[in-house]
Amino acid sequence: MRVIRGRKATIEADRDVSRGLLSTAAEEPAVRVWTPHQQVAFGRRDCRLEGYESARELAHEHGFPPIERDVGGRAVAYDGETTIAFARAEPAADFRRGTTARYERTTDAVEAALRSLEGDIELVRGEPTDSFCPGTHSVSQLTASGRQQKVAGIAQRVRQDAAIVAGIVLVDNRELLAAVLGDVYDRLGVAFDPDSVGTIAAGGGPADPAVVRTALEDALVGDDTQALTVESLSDG
Repeated sequence: MRVIRGRKATIEADRDVSRGLLSTAAEEPAVRVWTPHQQVAFGRRDCRLEGYESARELAHEHGFPPIERDVGGRAVAYDGETTIAFARAEPAADFRRGTTARYERTTDAVEAALRSLEGDIELVRGEPTDSFCPGTHSVSQLTASGRQQKVAGIAQRVRQDAAIVAGIVLVDNRELLAAVLGDVYDRLGVAFDPDSVGTIAAGGGPADPAVVRTALEDALVGDDTQALTVESLSDG
């Protein structure tokens, strides 16, 4: 299992690293857990909406360059400092099978990682109504008042011989992320509740992304690892 650490200097170069995980997964599975550049990553469903171009312009105004991602349904925001992305790419002997098992395995790993952190974090599977990038495979936390807030979302892409399960974990900067997403979803014309956004820090956990990143990487990888940095990867 290869473990890829760090990020490239630009958004596009960094995205190429993640694309490469799937292209080589049939021969060599890999895990990457990192902090992407500040951006709003729109899903394919967003691109078909009437308000898409306006939403892209608004993201730019907030200082969040808009991109279109390959995995997932609707927009997510990365603050460039504390929002973590993760991806696990592996062989798929039969692309028609294994989707549910991969989702379950990854969700179990994310939950185990977050529960291992210091602090009083109460996690539940699923998500609140009108959350960002709504989907079946999400992890939320319960606030002291019993409110459910989404802290992690998981998506999957499968091709003929390999699959990649990827996701996002919000560590800190809840108010900033909720404000940006609120404006973007409003332009898209998609229902969104800013109060549904949660972060590990807001739930009583650590605000240090390095701590969360390490916990996630350990949970996703296991014991058999070969650690590499993005700088050591070929650009070709």
